[in-house]
Amino acid sequence: MGNNIAIRDAYGEALLNLGKKNDKVVVLEADVGASTKSILFGKEFPERYFNVGISEFNMVAMSAGFATQDLIPFVNTFAVFMTTRGSDPIQSLIAYDKLNVKIAGNYAGLSDSYDGASHQAITDIAVVRSMPNMTVVSVSDAVETAKAVEAIAEYDGPVYLRLSRAPAPVIFDENYDFRIGKGVELKTGKDVAIIATGTILHNALKAADLLKEEGIEATVINIHTIKPIDEELIIDAAKRTGAVLTVEEHSIHGGLGSAVAEVLSKACPTPIEFVGATKFAESGDYNELLEKYGYGPKSIAEKAKLVIKNK
Repeated sequence: MGNNIAIRDAYGEALLNLGKKNDKVVVLEADVGASTKSILFGKEFPERYFNVGISEFNMVAMSAGFATQDLIPFVNTFAVFMTTRGSDPIQSLIAYDKLNVKIAGNYAGLSDSYDGASHQAITDIAVVRSMPNMTVVSVSDAVETAKAVEAIAEYDGPVYLRLSRAPAPVIFDENYDFRIGKGVELKTGKDVAIIATGTILHNALKAADLLKEEGIEATVINIHTIKPIDEELIIDAAKRTGAVLTVEEHSIHGGLGSAVAEVLSKACPTPIEFVGATKFAESGDYNELLEKYGYGPKSIAEKAKLVIKNK
């Protein structure tokens, strides 16, 4: 894994580059452009940038209007507010009418760490995943962020793009083949399949290294598209290993873990465990919060050993 790059910085640069190539792209912001880094687009293309103030409901509703005029709106604010205050128009306008709106939920998971539980998004995937017609993408590093922005701009339909605030190790290189709906197997092992999404993927990879020291071989899979999920890859990994562990910076209810369990319950019943949120967190250093709430490599490795015992 390479140098740490903040996902929000990677997103801002990707949005700016997209704006240079596609004049149909417009950007809407809820007065946090300096935080989401959408301000980079706004400085270059002020005529296509709309800061609506702290009014998430109105911002999302406005984006629906832009989409009806053959434009490609990217809507930006913190994930927790996007999927609570903005959930009505996301469902009733964008998902219902299958409008071509790209909803960027920034500062996802615990990454807005010092602002505490009120700003930490641990239910956003569950909200948008439950809506018909929604595609849900969760990125793990700067390279995947840039490629996801390009891919969802070309995709015709509503997309929720989940973005962390924090720096994350660069896992992929520029040759990375990002395709909506297709997971990526990063390590192959026979004992357990660790299926992860988002920037916590790097801790899943570290956990696999810890397990290897104990003679346990783990498959590690990056599921960047939670909906539609890569059922084929998940079922294949479950059959090969006989044990599955999901890892996400999100509630264990309604997110990646639930999606994987849904796939396996109907096609390949397999022992499964979940690493994810079971309670609201608090303010504090991001990495310390990850350790405290069970997202650290050692905790992931212990959960993997637990599910192996349940084979």
